[in-house]
Amino acid sequence: MKHLHLILLLFFPFAQVFAQYNEPDMEDPDSLEMTLGEQEINDLNSGKAVVEESTVMEMLDLVSSISTFQDVYLDIDKDVWNKYGFKEGEVPYYDDSVYMQRIQTLAYETTIPLTFNTHVKSFIELYANRRRQQSSRMLGLSYVYFPMFEKYLSQYNLPLELKYLAMVESALNPTAGSKAGAKGLWQFMRGTGAEYGLRVSTLVDDRFDPEKETDAACQYLQNLYARYEDWFLVLAAYNSGPGTVNKAIIRAGGVKNYWAIWPYLPAETRGYVPAFIAVTYVMNYAAEHNLYPTNPGLLLHGTDTVMVRDRVAFDQINECIGVPMEDLTFFNPQYTKRIVPGTKQYPYALRMPMKYCLRFVQLEDSIYNFVSKAEKEREVIEEKVEEVSDSFVHVVRKGESLGSIARKYHVTVSKIKTWNHLKRETIRIGQRLTIYRSGAPMAQVGKTSSKSANTSKQANATVRTHTVKRGETLSSIARKYNCTVKDIKKWNGMKRDNVQAGQKLKIKK
Repeated sequence: MKHLHLILLLFFPFAQVFAQYNEPDMEDPDSLEMTLGEQEINDLNSGKAVVEESTVMEMLDLVSSISTFQDVYLDIDKDVWNKYGFKEGEVPYYDDSVYMQRIQTLAYETTIPLTFNTHVKSFIELYANRRRQQSSRMLGLSYVYFPMFEKYLSQYNLPLELKYLAMVESALNPTAGSKAGAKGLWQFMRGTGAEYGLRVSTLVDDRFDPEKETDAACQYLQNLYARYEDWFLVLAAYNSGPGTVNKAIIRAGGVKNYWAIWPYLPAETRGYVPAFIAVTYVMNYAAEHNLYPTNPGLLLHGTDTVMVRDRVAFDQINECIGVPMEDLTFFNPQYTKRIVPGTKQYPYALRMPMKYCLRFVQLEDSIYNFVSKAEKEREVIEEKVEEVSDSFVHVVRKGESLGSIARKYHVTVSKIKTWNHLKRETIRIGQRLTIYRSGAPMAQVGKTSSKSANTSKQANATVRTHTVKRGETLSSIARKYNCTVKDIKKWNGMKRDNVQAGQKLKIKK
């Protein structure tokens, strides 16, 4: 076996020149029989299983759901592209020798050792024959994303052909997500993304930001190449992780060659490099397969970016200036809760159809202060709950004590202990404590005349002034001061729920 691996290493440079490398099952069927059955080996020899086990078809099907596409080709001279005179819908087929020669031509122009075998051929048939509509869509999307990809690849001194890797990963669908939890054009997992500066919070997922994720992908690819110095191993590690590739290398006897470790890789990774080679071929020889770029519509030239300098929800923008919710959601998948947490110090970018951008700038302050229908409905519900609820739950935070909690809610420590059946004053982080708004359970409050209680409360009340900030509502202010919306309206002689930034409100405690 070791002698066989040595022969493979000696033969590999010549295989690159002739753009053909025998499949691993041909070289060492015994190694495959250790992990695969006879039928599986036959399927792999035909390339069938490699395609079916990959996630490529899943991503291609997802790109069909992008609604911005128009049912027309880009503004190209189809007669010039159709230099072979193909008929509409005609699907050309070629001998293996033609694929070999074309891939050999591509291999001369890059440092990535592009090869041809039955697995590559199976993916060529997928892109060029079985999924033609999706391939045309990817061609159209390449006009959107490839200029940006090439900018970053050049910046990190990486082969420009790596731009085709995103086609394998996501089919260039900016909202793509896998069942395993990978996200975005380059399909970063959360942990790997965090290593390269892609932040994931409750409201924002940087993996859906095309610029940030492309930058991170280039850094990751650069680091992987520094480790393996072999582009196919880099691609395998990008897909399944360096740990998986290292284990496969050990099982293959220490040979650092993708085709040598191929039988020991996960099923999806076995199809990863063949898919990359195939999509590189099809995108460069699209005209030879009678494929043309479908117009991606607004994605190409129909959107622009505005900077958001205050917290704002998508429904506020939708109701205030009419931007369709589906557009806001599709063009900005990084805002996972449809809320942009912008501030003056740290503004966030928001993409929308170009025709709405000027109106957003003109009405920016009004949009931030706009109360959406959803917010109004939520406030009404919360107010009703507050009116009938005498108690609430306080979750103990770090550094809090019973004394500080008692001062916060204007009650005594002994009452908190009584309400929660506490024998000691020791509490722990995360502990839930019941607090009564009236200072006593409803049963006890009922024993006192409501008139005398209200008179006493008003006599002892202190008044403070609250200045309304941007984004605040009566509901959020009421929660802050542990009172009800109805209380604030009564104290300030208000009939409506609307408040303006800078407005002064009396708060009685």
